[in-house]
Amino acid sequence: MLDAAVEVLGSEGARRLTYQAVDRAAGVPTGTTSNYFRTRAALIDGIAEHLLTLERGDWAALDTEPAPVGPGELAATMAAFARHAAGPGRARTAARFALVLESSSRPELRAPLGRGRQALLDRSTEWVRRLGSGAPERHGRILVDHLEGVVMRQLTFPEGTFDPLEEIRVLVGGLLGASAGNHTD
Repeated sequence: MLDAAVEVLGSEGARRLTYQAVDRAAGVPTGTTSNYFRTRAALIDGIAEHLLTLERGDWAALDTEPAPVGPGELAATMAAFARHAAGPGRARTAARFALVLESSSRPELRAPLGRGRQALLDRSTEWVRRLGSGAPERHGRILVDHLEGVVMRQLTFPEGTFDPLEEIRVLVGGLLGASAGNHTD
């Protein structure tokens, strides 16, 4: 049900997130979602926690991959993440952004959303630290903020061909004080 709720929220928006829409998307009898989530707030809380669980799985899968060893490789990794978030992972990404907006009026959502963001910040901070950043926390945050902005732009104003690699290369090179180049050093 929660996978279906993420899909509904991410594909159709918060206004279309209803028990009936989730039941249809999940292929379960009418009323099933409301039996598990007695209020809309409980459903939204469930979605937020489910997204965090899914993201933990994503990060665990990435832990089997070697960390980027150069600025070009870091840029390529971040660009691949952005392409996935705005492509195959579009519904999940849009659901996350919808919950971020919801958190402005429901501060209790900030904790699970913040844990997901913090995992990304920790990873980007560690990557730039390994690459010699003089201010890894700041540079890691700048990279994540840029990544979120690029993905948000693609979700709201889609370009036919979406490849943020070159702009991320420039950003990484500027932050690290070295050319990120066109190679994967």
